[in-house]
Amino acid sequence: MTTPRPADLGAAMTALRDRQPLTQCLTNIVVAPWTANVLLAAGAAPAMVDNSHEAGAFAQVAGGVLVNLGTPYDDTTTAMDAAAGAAHEHGTPWVLDPVAAGLPWRTTIATSLLDLRPTIVRGNASEVLALTGGSGGRGVDSTASAQDALAAARALAEQTGGAVAVSGPVDHLTDGSRVVRLGNGHVWMTQVTGVGCALGALMAAYAAVTDDALLAAAAATAHLTVAAELAAERSSGPGSFAVSLLDELAALTPSDLEARVTLT
Repeated sequence: MTTPRPADLGAAMTALRDRQPLTQCLTNIVVAPWTANVLLAAGAAPAMVDNSHEAGAFAQVAGGVLVNLGTPYDDTTTAMDAAAGAAHEHGTPWVLDPVAAGLPWRTTIATSLLDLRPTIVRGNASEVLALTGGSGGRGVDSTASAQDALAAARALAEQTGGAVAVSGPVDHLTDGSRVVRLGNGHVWMTQVTGVGCALGALMAAYAAVTDDALLAAAAATAHLTVAAELAAERSSGPGSFAVSLLDELAALTPSDLEARVTLT
């Protein structure tokens, strides 16, 4: 496969809007409504099915699945195992977001889920390093740079056969052989809770409309970060930025995305 180009990202956005993929989210209690709103604004259809009785069956029919470890509980982790297992068995693309990996219990959960070959692993640098034996960051905050985690991301991608996306001021994405860097975004993205978690859901939605995991991760990242730049231009702080971000996720066009994305 060739390295994704801006035109490929625009085509992926068109496919997302055309197909409006059903995206199952097993995510944390802090960000669930925000994640659903981001998916709706971007053009996907959210389904917050995270209980152990239904998660596996739903993952068989969903277009994409997000497993986010932000606030794990016994029942939801059982549901995550069921959803990821069903997704793996039935060919549903799924995304693992190992929030705060480095904390022992959730790191054990996350590394176990890696055996079910997530299509995309999305996290900050410390989280990605923790999945490969590092100590993790400061809670949900990274103490390393995305470049620092690139070698670990490559190794992790080779292990899963998918893509790994490392968030930072410049996002680093790899499938083990190809590497893309995306330089869009705004600092207010770090001052609105759940923006990174919603990015994992958006990656799951994009993975439903392309077989190229790296392209899916890159298109989702570009969609969110370019929209963030546009939202910041007409906002006065994090509060108005959050509202404007939803507006810009919906208003952004494939041609605007191609013109504004910083992709290397």
